[in-house]
Amino acid sequence: MGGPGNPPEGTPEGAPGGGEDEYRSVVFDESFVRAARLQEFSAQERMGDHAPAVRRRPPLHRGLSRQALILVLLIAVAFGTAIYMGVRHPYQTPKAQPVEPLRMTVIPLAPQSAVPGATDAEALYAHSPAAQFRIGAEGITLPASRRTAHFSDGQVVTALTTVKDYLVESSLDPAVLTGGATRPVRILLDPQQLDQFDQSFDHPAADGRHAPTGWLVRFDPSRAELADRKIRVQGTLQAAETSSDTLEVTADHTLVYALRPTGSDTKAQTSLFTVRRELTFRFDRDDLRMHQAELLVSYVQAGPLACAEDAADHLHPLLAGQTAKAGGPAGTDPYATGSATALCGSLAASAQPKV
Repeated sequence: MGGPGNPPEGTPEGAPGGGEDEYRSVVFDESFVRAARLQEFSAQERMGDHAPAVRRRPPLHRGLSRQALILVLLIAVAFGTAIYMGVRHPYQTPKAQPVEPLRMTVIPLAPQSAVPGATDAEALYAHSPAAQFRIGAEGITLPASRRTAHFSDGQVVTALTTVKDYLVESSLDPAVLTGGATRPVRILLDPQQLDQFDQSFDHPAADGRHAPTGWLVRFDPSRAELADRKIRVQGTLQAAETSSDTLEVTADHTLVYALRPTGSDTKAQTSLFTVRRELTFRFDRDDLRMHQAELLVSYVQAGPLACAEDAADHLHPLLAGQTAKAGGPAGTDPYATGSATALCGSLAASAQPKV
């Protein structure tokens, strides 16, 4: 008879320890049990026929949940909208009115006698009407600024400062005066005027629309160069509101240049050349923000020049000792529509230095 711990038939054959070894291969270790995803049914669920005591739990989903994905998407949309609003504000004020093409008039002033000259430019200035003029940008003074009904003090100052910058670049920069540079002036113009500006320099014409000398002052570099970079300037600036959306600035300045023949030495005779520029600028709020201007009207008188010379592309100054050749300006055809009237004036003797 077997012991109390053994079955009546005795210990199974082939393995000491009895029947425990027979089921050792199907016994689950602790890690396997912990990894099992089982969930016990409730008492109500177990009342059903043949309902198992446990059921498998659905596997856990890896990654973000649907709510998290929606939240991330909303944050991305909000961030993108903020960037778009910063780059292109949907409530920007539209331009008050379309930009008009520049209307320009350039009038040569012919001397009545030989152009006076001297070797000393300072002496010429001292004996001319420009004796009390200021030098360079100091002669372009800003008036006391006052706010208008629809523009602040700062906006009025911005308009006046932009016009001063335009005058400095277009009539005082040596690279523009004799070097052929145009970019310093171009970048200060409203973008809608750039086509007209570029066409003026690509195809100059004395038609009241496309004369480079209506945009800026420049001399024929093959004929004259600056003898003194201390250009004399005097004039005024005035700002006024023309509508609730536009400011207008008028500039009226006289500039006097000391010139000598190109390539000559410092002992060559120097003469004075005078340019009177009356310019009208218009600004809307976009122009003020971008530090740009719309040039509406350019009225220029310059001399000593010969009436027969074309002053549209370059100014061809008469230098010391030279006289104006006989002949008037180019003829004007009254039947040609859209053409500008050819004009020429006489330079008064009182405008020349007394030497």
